[in-house]
Amino acid sequence: MTLYKIKEIINKVFINETSNWIAQLIRYVFVGGGAFCVDYGLLYLCTDFGHVHYLLSATLSFIAGLIVNYVLSTKWIFTKSRISNSLIEFVIYAIIGVVGLVLNDLLMYIFTDRLYIHYLISKLITAVIVMGWNFIGRRTILFKS
Repeated sequence: MTLYKIKEIINKVFINETSNWIAQLIRYVFVGGGAFCVDYGLLYLCTDFGHVHYLLSATLSFIAGLIVNYVLSTKWIFTKSRISNSLIEFVIYAIIGVVGLVLNDLLMYIFTDRLYIHYLISKLITAVIVMGWNFIGRRTILFKS
């Protein structure tokens, strides 16, 4: 593979606007990773150092991650919205996020309180499932493909 071809692939996947779902998914993994770091870090800090119940911590940290995800997603992944009003776009984005939040808290509860998995391990499992919902929901409902 030539250096030119590698540069072309990098531009297509990471730099140029794209409606290609594979490129969007790759970008979403990076954005989701950053948002997850915010989410996971706040979950740990609030629970272990702030002595906040893990479900309340999970809710607060999820919301912080949602905001980070929204900002990065609209600037880098899903740049062509179906909705011209940014306030309405954010409200719909937040509704999709609230469904993700309900899934997050429900799965955290099941894994932690019912299956006795440590809350930080529960969060890792839950994050993968919720990330799938969020990507599919946002891509199909909000953004032009």
